[in-house]
Order: sequence, then C-alpha cells, then structure tokens
Amino acid sequence: MSGGGKGVSSALALSNAITNLAASVFGEQKRLEPMSAETKARWRKEIDWLLSVTDHIVEFVPSKQRSKDGTNMEIMVTRQRTDLHMNIPALRKLDAMLLDCLDNFKDQNEFYYASKDDDDSQKGPAARKDDKWWIPVPKVPANGLSEATRKWLQYQKDSVNQVLKAAMAINAQVLSEMEIPESYIESLPKNGRASLGDSMYKSITDDYFDPDSFLSSVDLSSEHKILDLKNRLEASVVIWKRKMNAKDSKSSWSSAVSLEKREIFEDRAETILLILKHRFPGLPQSDLDISKIQCNRDVGQAILESYSRIIESLAFTVLSRIEDVMHADSFARNPSNAKQKRLPSKEPSSEKPKEDNSSETPTSKTLLDFIGWNLDNGETDTKKESQEVETKYLSKPANVVTNKRMSYIEKLENLGGLRSPTARH
Repeated sequence: MSGGGKGVSSALALSNAITNLAASVFGEQKRLEPMSAETKARWRKEIDWLLSVTDHIVEFVPSKQRSKDGTNMEIMVTRQRTDLHMNIPALRKLDAMLLDCLDNFKDQNEFYYASKDDDDSQKGPAARKDDKWWIPVPKVPANGLSEATRKWLQYQKDSVNQVLKAAMAINAQVLSEMEIPESYIESLPKNGRASLGDSMYKSITDDYFDPDSFLSSVDLSSEHKILDLKNRLEASVVIWKRKMNAKDSKSSWSSAVSLEKREIFEDRAETILLILKHRFPGLPQSDLDISKIQCNRDVGQAILESYSRIIESLAFTVLSRIEDVMHADSFARNPSNAKQKRLPSKEPSSEKPKEDNSSETPTSKTLLDFIGWNLDNGETDTKKESQEVETKYLSKPANVVTNKRMSYIEKLENLGGLRSPTARH
C-alpha cells in the first residue's frame, strides 16, 4: 500500500492492486459458468483486504452526547467519508450480484461450448469472425433453446445490464470528481479547433447541430478510431472550460468567442461523449481518464474508481457471453439470421425484452430492488422518463436541444435510468 519499490503513490498502488487482482481472478471469463470455490474464496478475501483501507478514511461530523449531570453537548465524531459510505456497500452488492449470476448457470444443460477441435465449430454462428476469435462459441439444440430457458436467459441479461449501468454511473461520477492533472493540461493545444480538426470543429460549432449527422460523418469502424474521437472531444471540452474560466484577457487560454457560444460547444461535445459511452461501453479508458488515475492522490477515490471499473468490465463481459448464447439460439431458430450482421463484441444489444405475463417469466426487477436503494415518487417519475431517453439514444442518436445546461454526469445518470448513491445525497 506504500507503493512498494515502484515509486508510485499509495492511491495508484491500491488501484493497480485491485485491477491486477481482478485480472488474475476473472481473466477473460470465456464461458457462462460458476467460479470455482477456491477462486471465489480468494477473491472475497483479498478484495476485503484492499477495501478495508476505506474504513480508516473518515471525516468529522457533529453528534450529541449526554453528560453525567444530564446536560447535552454537541461534539465531533469520526465517520467514514460520505462518498465511501454510500458507494462501497453498493459496489459490494453489485459484485455479489454478478457472482450470483454466474452461479445461476451451474445447472443449465441446454447449451454448451464447442471446442476448437469440434468439426461443428466452423459452421453456422460458431464461425466467429469478429476480433474475439479465441472466445469459445456456444452451441444450442438444433431447434434452439426452450421457451422457459429463453425467458430465463433474458432475465439474467436484464439483471447484468442493470449492474453494468450502475457501475458505469458510479465510475463516471468518481472520475468527474478527480482533478485534471497539470501534465494533461500542458499537453493540450490552445484551442478546440486544433484538437478536433477543421471538419469536426465546423460540425460542432455550426448554427445547426445534429448528433446523428455528426456521428455519421466520422469514422467509427474500429475501436482505435472511436477512442481517438473520444480523446479529441474530451480535450476540446477541457480547453473550452479553461477558456470560459480564464479571467485574464491576455492569457493564452483566453477566447474571443462569447461565453454563451462556448457553453453551447461544450454541451454539444459532451452530448456526443455521452452517446459514445452508451453505444460502446467496452471502450478502453481515454487519455484523460488514464491521466487522472495515474496522478490521483486520493486513496478513497482510487479505490472507488478501480472497484467500479472492474465490476463494469466484468458485467460487460458476462453480458457479451449472454449475447453469444442468444445469437446462437436465434440462428438455430432462423438460419436466415446468419446473413444479418452480428453485433460487435464491444457493443451489447440494446434490444429490450418483450412484455410477457406468463408465470414462467421471473418478476422483472430493477437494480434498486436488488440493492435496496429507495426512491421517492419524483425519482420514480424521473426513472420512467430516463428509460424513454435510453431507448432513443441507444437505438440511434437523435436531435439534441442544447438550451438547458446539464453536466456530463447528470446526462449519464438520466440516460442509464440510475444515479450513484452519492449523487442523490
């Protein structure tokens, strides 16, 4: 925890320790199967060791104390820091939900995984042609999965999807609260045009802005190009914010563009970042995120960020494995689907389950039902509205009205239909 001999800060050492532990325990998670008892015991023991540090990150809060003569006094007592007190228990429950989901596949016998030596592994949907060629391909019966299994699998997918959204919201919240390192700022160009390039800058600063047209005009054919776009957009947002906050008109960060226009440009860039975040949830970290993590000195934030990140990564992986089984089932029931383009492994399907009142279908639960967060009526209405927004954005970017100012994290919360515990207190 002191950083060892590598000369890194305690915060980064803990972040690396949690990341490395998850990599050694979960690995690629190539199949939908329970973890071994030994591996699960090791994970729970060692993650408890690393998270125990947060028990000693405290803050002073007022409390009342009654003396022996009956008088009341107000004193200061220590309590775990608020962000840790709210988010660590929530992340532990998300962690447990994912492990329970994997345990649920213990007794299933309707699908299995083809080995590389299997002759059928090169036929039908098993002939994987995406960038995850080493992942084993699921095999289903000739007529597909039974109706009960199909509904059960959809239920598992919905549960994991809720975990993914919650982990994404918490991770984004923590990263947004981390200070932007000076080293990152010094590496930036002095204006948004240099960061985005003439073409993208013109699209974002045009009088009429349409995210759909913008995304259709840029190349999103590979993960590298999507990440490069994200890096450029985040850099431009930081540049514009610094220009808006520059008080010295002679400063290199000063701007001739009005404050109102600069806010509109920033809002448009954050809107595109939001859409990319949800259309491609499996993207690697951006340059800004990496810089924040490496330069962060807050141990509590480092633990929250790394723990939520590995839960987000595992949830996305499990969701992708479920998608593989559902794709194999769809192919078995309708071979003509093979001609349709398979969903890329880095973009889970946004298709929502059809409503069914059958007694065989498990009662649909939200993440709030699972982990015990209570919402008042106002937040419930907000959740319904956010689900409509989610359907609109995940299918394809729509026209966005940028008159109302909302932060990136507020948009992320509304789009996912969830808020991190910290954001609600």
